[in-house]
Amino acid sequence: MAEHTVKAFDTEISQLRGLIAEMGGLAEVAIRDAVEALAAHDEAKAHGVVAADARLDALEAEVDRLAVRIIALCAPMADDLRDVIAALKISGVVERIGDYAKNIAKRVGHIERLARFEPLTLIPAMADIGQGMVRDVLNAYAARDAELAVEVIRRDEKLDNYYNTLFRNLVAHMMENPATISSAAQLLFVARNIERIGDHATNVAEMVYFAATGFYYADREMPDGAGRGI
Repeated sequence: MAEHTVKAFDTEISQLRGLIAEMGGLAEVAIRDAVEALAAHDEAKAHGVVAADARLDALEAEVDRLAVRIIALCAPMADDLRDVIAALKISGVVERIGDYAKNIAKRVGHIERLARFEPLTLIPAMADIGQGMVRDVLNAYAARDAELAVEVIRRDEKLDNYYNTLFRNLVAHMMENPATISSAAQLLFVARNIERIGDHATNVAEMVYFAATGFYYADREMPDGAGRGI
């Protein structure tokens, strides 16, 4: 009976990880498609991003149900419990990342198709950083790779710096080109959404670090290895 319980637990943990991987893949695609739709002013593609978000919502609900089932029936402890709790939290964060991608897609119809709008060309480069963080942090989760999670956390500073630079450029562009104020303001919202995607990827990375090590990332540099480990 004990062996059967262990096998059932392993199967359900694998299912949980599979659901998180699927959510991560969908979120990454949503970011890419939303930014491509923005750059090409492709409203049909933008609508597709908005419609696809329902699948992420459904997967989050499925993760919630499965995680609660595992906790209730298998009573996991230590490493196993951290895995389940991390999956439960990560699913909510990834769903939120999908919401940010959806918000970007919703802006497409509100940005004018201008012959030359240089700030728009900066968005894809910023989005590449955010999309890469999402991809890598989900890889870190799948592999229980604490060091890759740390690398993602450190990359967030680069994204923040990119956002600050883009913010200054957009404000300057609005002052010099009043006719583009409306579109530039929409791009400010887009840039902010991408910056928040990076923040959420960082949150996931911290959860991955905890799940893999039993320690909070904030305690990583404490002397003598002290920290609030579990």
